[in-house]
Formats: sequence, C-alpha cells, structure tokens
Amino acid sequence: MNDITPNTLPIYLDNQASTPVDPRVIEAMMPYFTIDYGNPSSESHVYGHRARTAIDAAREQVAALIHADPREIIFTSGATEANNLALKGAAHFAREHPPASGARDHIVTLQTEHKCVLESCAALEREGFRVTYLPVAENGLVSLAAFEAALTERTLIVTVMAAHNEIGVIQPLAEIGALCRSRGILLHTDAAQALGKIPLDVEAMKIDLMSMSGHKLYGPKGVGALYVRRRPRVRLVPLIDGGGQERGVRSGTLPTPLCVGFGKACALAAAEMGDEAKRLKSLRERLRANLAERMPGLIVNGDLDHRLPGSLNVSVPGTTAPDLIEACASIAISTGSACTSASVEPSYVLRALGLSDERANASIRLGLGRFTKEADVDFAADAIASAAARLRVKSGKGATT
Repeated sequence: MNDITPNTLPIYLDNQASTPVDPRVIEAMMPYFTIDYGNPSSESHVYGHRARTAIDAAREQVAALIHADPREIIFTSGATEANNLALKGAAHFAREHPPASGARDHIVTLQTEHKCVLESCAALEREGFRVTYLPVAENGLVSLAAFEAALTERTLIVTVMAAHNEIGVIQPLAEIGALCRSRGILLHTDAAQALGKIPLDVEAMKIDLMSMSGHKLYGPKGVGALYVRRRPRVRLVPLIDGGGQERGVRSGTLPTPLCVGFGKACALAAAEMGDEAKRLKSLRERLRANLAERMPGLIVNGDLDHRLPGSLNVSVPGTTAPDLIEACASIAISTGSACTSASVEPSYVLRALGLSDERANASIRLGLGRFTKEADVDFAADAIASAAARLRVKSGKGATT
C-alpha cells in the first residue's frame, strides 16, 4: 500500500487538514470526467442513467461505512455545508412546525467545536435560539454529568464533534446519543475527522444527523454528505432552493466524479480501517516517544487514550509554533485547524482545555496518514527536536537535547 505514492520532501504530516487522494480513488473517478460525463438528473439518455447509477452506488458505499440506509445520505459540498444544513435546517423546521409538547429552541454544543458549528450556533442565537456552550476537561473530553445537566425540555438538538480536528480527542458519542434519544433530542455530530478512521454506527450510537467530508479520508475535495435519519424521521428546512435534487433537501447538480470518489474512499476505509488504525497508532507512539526522548518537558495536548490513531498535538516548551514550523521546512505540519490557521491568536481549542497562552502558542499538530512510513516519522522527530534546540539557543533558553 505504502509503495503507491511515497512521500517526498517535505514530509507530509498534516493529514488532519487534508489527505492526499488515494490513487485507487482517482482511478474510480476518471471515467466520469471523460466517458460517463452526463448530468445525473438527465433521465432521457444513457449518459444520465450511467451517472445516476454511479451516484447511487456511491451513496451505498458511504451509507455502508456508517451502517445507514443509502436513502439517508444527502450529498453536499463538504462538512461545512453539511453542518450548516443540519443545525439551521433542524432549527428552522422546529420553529416552523413546533411540536404539540411545546417549543424546542435550545441547542447544546461544546466550546471546542469546529468554527463552522460555532458560527452556525451564533447565527441561530441571532435568530432567537438559545445556545449552551459546554466546557471540556483538560483532556478535551466533555463531562457526561455536565452534559446531562444542560439538557432541558426545550432542548432541540445537541451537536458534538465525533473526533476533534485539532487535538484528535474522541468524544463518548454512544453515551451522549443514549441520553439524547431518551429525551427526544436530536443528536448531530461533525464526523469529518472520524469517518474512516474509527468505527461509526449511527444505529448503535443513536445519531440523528452526521456531517462527513471526502478530503479527510483520501477522497476528493469539494464533496461531503449529511446523514439524515429516516426512522424516527428527522425533518430539515433546505438551505438551497432549486431543482429539488437529493429528495428536496439539497438542490443542485451533483458532481458525479466527486461523489464516485467519495464513495470509493469510504469503501476503501471500510475494508482497511482496522489494520490501518493499528499501524498508525504504532507510528504515532513511535513519534511521541522519539520526541519526548529528545525534548524533555514535551506535553501532549488532549487525552492520549481516547484519540484518533494518527493524531498528535504537542506543546514544545521554549519555542513558539510559528517559529518551529518555519524552522522545520522539511516537514509539513500546522498549528491546528486549517480553517483558522491565519489567526495570530492562541488556539481557542487549547485555551478551552485550560492551557496558558504561552503553552498554546508553543503547540503543533502532527497528523499521520495512510502514506506515512516509519522513516518519515523518524525524520520528523529528528527535524523537530533539532529545530527546537536551535530556537532555544537563539532565544537564550538553552537546548534540552
């Protein structure tokens, strides 16, 4: 597998921002650029039929990965659109069709959610909805007791990220789902980072809405999906008006090659996820051990046990992340969310964990992936440790290696 696309310098360790497209995914997509290029909504000729058949097959592949019914998969442009559709669509439907039991206008989320979820919640607050932003513990996990205490008779929806894009922490979705279902509350999860990396079962976890993204699991950019439960049925008000594609929930011509690529990526993940998780966890621990040996005082941010297998977020004392990244030109790493990487402020996620600004500003995110090798990990550990030592000497804080 790893001989398909060997890494070249700089070593790519930013797989949580985006993954390379698997060559097998590209191969599956190509005919729909060059041969079967019809509009999937065109029912009058074979080109349209072939495109529609390919999209139906891709829908089945996405659904199979999360144990859903294919009719519950709505293709979108990515997880940001899916998150907006899930939260705003559910809130607007509840406002337009209030249940007989009383209005539901309360949303519960975490302070560490992705920006597109937090901004969607803020937009709904401006419309009169009430939002509770729960804190997390120092390890990044939410307290189930605090979570349960936040639920009220007016709570409409809970939105909790399955696995965190910056610190890799995995939240207890099954327990949260059971609490929500027992109270008739919708559970939405942003699963962009978790999809294809850890097992997800919408039935077992009692998830009602799930956002997904193609480019986080070796598929193409520009495509994602929203899982929308059919039984018990979840109703949404569409964000986009148009021709009524995707059962009227998301209008617009579907990009057949991208949908096919997303489906193929999901099928590959379903077949290889177990072995890949073991391999990545071993590489991650190798990297962590090498860094800790070379840099005493290294701190891992977020729970180490409840974590994506290829994710590592560490604070490097005596440095700042921008300086360290600049000094490690041979490695592609980041400070955190790619969506907010232009910000000069300390990470709001790390501050929510209780980190000081100094420690947050000294933190880097390392994301291992399908094409990462042992040699890449060893090279990265040496490059980071050496760069940190140079920066400490330059700043007068002294080297620790």
